Amino acid sequence: MSIELIVAFAVTLFALALVSDRLGRLFRVPHTLPLVLVGVLLSWALDAGLGVDVGLGEVGFHDLVFYVFLPVLVFDAAFHIRLRTLRDNLPAILFLALVGVGITALVSAALIYLGIGDPGGFPWAAALITGALLAATDPVAVIDQLKAMGAPARLTILLEGESLFNDASAIVVFGIVLAYATRSADVGAALALADFLMVFCGGAATGVAVGLVGAGALRLFDGGISHALIVLTAAYGSFLLAEGALCVSGVMAALLAGLVLARTVQREDAPIVGTEISFLLGVLAFAANGSVFLLVGMTLSPAMLSERWQAMLIAIGAVLTARALVVLVALPALNPLLASPVPGPYRQVLAWGGLRGAVTLALALSLPASLDYAWTVQAMAYGVVLFTLFVQAPLMPGLIRRHVAGRDTDRTQ
Repeated sequence: MSIELIVAFAVTLFALALVSDRLGRLFRVPHTLPLVLVGVLLSWALDAGLGVDVGLGEVGFHDLVFYVFLPVLVFDAAFHIRLRTLRDNLPAILFLALVGVGITALVSAALIYLGIGDPGGFPWAAALITGALLAATDPVAVIDQLKAMGAPARLTILLEGESLFNDASAIVVFGIVLAYATRSADVGAALALADFLMVFCGGAATGVAVGLVGAGALRLFDGGISHALIVLTAAYGSFLLAEGALCVSGVMAALLAGLVLARTVQREDAPIVGTEISFLLGVLAFAANGSVFLLVGMTLSPAMLSERWQAMLIAIGAVLTARALVVLVALPALNPLLASPVPGPYRQVLAWGGLRGAVTLALALSLPASLDYAWTVQAMAYGVVLFTLFVQAPLMPGLIRRHVAGRDTDRTQ
């Protein structure tokens, strides 16, 4: 693809993302929903008018979503999270994001494997890949609703914090499972755990190092533009250093770099103004998030819906079951160990609020077409995300009003 086509493609994505966001505000629906619909219309227009097929079998989006979109999405979420509230709720968040990811991935994989019942065409490795990418949560729309309705700040940080660390751990698990699946090699649980720890912790250490260097640079340079460029360099530099040079988790590197720089900017005594930084990251994250959902619409084919609808329903049921098991069964067992237990009404919202979005889609789009079952896995990921957009997200306001809104003095600001 020539540089002219790449730039034209990027500009088109950004413009359509802006239009779709306006449509979402106009019709009072999550902005990701019109993004998908606009993507579908664009795909049909390209096919009918120019004969261009943008289906997953024709165009590979791995590098675009993995090296361009994911770093800024993860870094932006880490940079803007409220660190003090995050620290106070860290035990519950890490349980949901680490133990919860493992439970969700394994339970979803098992239910999907049994539900499809075709070991030859859909082996256990395919089920594990599906479970891993479906374990990543993305409650952006829910968090906006929580803030708009004046829900408790603690509930918001539980969802935000879980998603932040959850995405990182799910992506690491996904990468390890995919690596073993493409190598066609058997691996024991001990070796898989060792690989996870090496990739996860190595990425975290890389992110901390880059974040500390970036924090020093923020203090060294004056001016908003310099600060914005430093943060942008840290976001992509940490990711590329971890993935390309050190073969560890680029997502964990971007996450920890974002948290370290967020601490520098959010400290009360730090002579750093984060307005320009926040604005730049907000623009990039908006463009990346919107582009991912547009790509979903563009690559969503009628054949996928007609030929894989049963697999989609199996995946939706598996994810809902696994989420309920984590939040309504495993989390209450942890409550006696927490200084501030997670109350029942919060757990009801957390159970339904484990939505899937940009990260799940990015991982699905990154699957190599050489895998025989890639299309089926992508169809299930799309099905779960569409269920999130059209069913889960619209029902969240009523659930919030019923369980938590107006019951707590600890409000989001």
